[in-house]
Amino acid sequence: MKKTILIIASLILGIVASIILVCIVFYNVNLKAVSDESTEVEFMVDSGSTYYSVISKLKSEGLIRNELVFKLYIKFNKVNDIQAGTYKLNKNMSVFDIVEVFSKGNTYNPDAIVITFKEGKHMRSIASTIALYTTNTEDTVYNLLKDKNYLNSLINEYWFIDESILNNNLYYSLEGYLYPNTYEFKNKDVSVKEIFGTMLDEMDKQLNPYKTDILSNKYSIHELLTLASVVELEGASSDDREGIAGVFYNRLKKGDPLGSDVTTYYAEKIEMSDRDLYTSEINEANNYNTRSYHLAGKLPIGPICNPSIKSIKATLYPKKHDYYYFVADINKKTYFSKTYQEHLSTRDDLIEAGLWYMYD
Repeated sequence: MKKTILIIASLILGIVASIILVCIVFYNVNLKAVSDESTEVEFMVDSGSTYYSVISKLKSEGLIRNELVFKLYIKFNKVNDIQAGTYKLNKNMSVFDIVEVFSKGNTYNPDAIVITFKEGKHMRSIASTIALYTTNTEDTVYNLLKDKNYLNSLINEYWFIDESILNNNLYYSLEGYLYPNTYEFKNKDVSVKEIFGTMLDEMDKQLNPYKTDILSNKYSIHELLTLASVVELEGASSDDREGIAGVFYNRLKKGDPLGSDVTTYYAEKIEMSDRDLYTSEINEANNYNTRSYHLAGKLPIGPICNPSIKSIKATLYPKKHDYYYFVADINKKTYFSKTYQEHLSTRDDLIEAGLWYMYD
C-alpha cells in the first residue's frame, strides 16, 4: 500500500514539475520579442493610462506575444510607473525593453528631423540641404556666415577656430569646419546657429584626439583643414589618401602649384559634373585656384569642402615619398609618379586597359 502511495505521489510530483517547467518555458518564451527584424511602431500612451490598460493595444499592434504573460511580468516585477506620450517602439523589443522605455518616459519626438551632411560637400550644398529640411532659407545660412559677432564668438569658444575665418576673401567663413555627419534636431524650426553648433561640436570631438599633433604642426589648423579638403575630393576615388597628401606636401616644398582641378572648380563655383574647365579658368589668378601659378607653392585661401576625419588624418600623417603626381583607376587603386611624363604614360595605360576613372 505504501509503495503504491509513493508511486502515485511521485507521478503527481512529476506531473506538477512538468507543468511548472512548461509554464516557465511558456513564460520566458513569451517575454521575448515578437520579431527578430526591425519594425518601428509609433505607440501612443494616453494620459491616465496604466500598464494594464495598454496591454490589449500592445498585442493588437504586434508588440507583445501574450497579454497574460505581460500582466504577470508587471505584477511579478511590481512595475507601476508609465508616462503618457508618444513612443517609438519596435517589434524586435522584448517585454523587458518595452517596460524599460515606458518607465523612463517619452524620449521620442515625432517632430524630430534627421539631416545628413555628406563628406566632401561644400557650403552651397550645406545651405541647400538646410533649406530643404528646415524652415530656414539659404540666405539665412549665408547671412550668418557673414556675421562678424557670431564668428568672433566661435573663435572664443572653439580651440580649432582662429581669426583665419574672418578673412573677407573667403567665399564662406566656416567652410571646412562643419563636420559632415548625420544629425537629429528637435524639429524643422531649428535655427542655423543650432545646426552649426552641433556640427562644430562634432568637429571638436573628431579633432580632439589629435589636438597635440595639430597644434604642434608647422601648418596652422586652417591650413591643415584647407589641405584636408583638397585631399577629401582628390582622394574620394582613391585607396591612398595619405599618399595623395604626401604628393601635395612635396609640391608645396618644391614651390610647385598643387595643380588640383577640384580647387579650380570651387574657385569658379561650378560642379565637376557640370562641364570641363575652360583654359581661361585654369589660368585665372584666383585665391582658390591651384592650377594657376598664382598659387605656386601655396595652399588655397581656405577649405573647398567639409572633409572627413580620414582626410584630416591623412593630411596630419601623410606618407613620405618622392612622388609629385598621382592618378587612381576605376577600382580606386592609386598610381604615383615622379615625373609628368611618367604620369601621362600611366594615364594612357589606364585608358587603354579600360581602367580610366570617368566622372559622372
